[in-house]
Amino acid sequence: MGFFDKLTGPKERPKKKKEEKTETRPEIKEEKKSEPESQPLQKGGQLALDIYETDDEFIIQSTVSGVKPEDLDISIDGDLVSIRGSRERCTEEKNGKYIYQECYWGEFSREIILPEEVDDTKTEATIKNGVFTLKIPKAHKSKKKKIEVSLSE
Repeated sequence: MGFFDKLTGPKERPKKKKEEKTETRPEIKEEKKSEPESQPLQKGGQLALDIYETDDEFIIQSTVSGVKPEDLDISIDGDLVSIRGSRERCTEEKNGKYIYQECYWGEFSREIILPEEVDDTKTEATIKNGVFTLKIPKAHKSKKKKIEVSLSE
């Protein structure tokens, strides 16, 4: 089932004629491959992220509507960025029932391994209009320097 089928439900399937026999096929189990670059830290929801880079920094963004800055815990250890937090439901509907529920409420977490070293001393984290932005400067190593060798006697 594709991504959009999961959101909208399966497409209508053509009805089989009564005389058609259905084949029974052995069930195929799909193995889920883990992504070492980005995994949830604990039980709970996985935070959806956009990550891009410029020449000078990595920028991580996520929609965190309803999350307060004090409910986020961000840590950087070398090239590993860990983001944890929680989103609390503002109101709970007691008189009705949900027809569709897609929003995640509760704890969430995410770990990202960045492709190169960063300077975590100048990291900036902000939330504006429900969008969390984390700017992490790249660790600029000194450029290659040519060393001349002299003849000593």
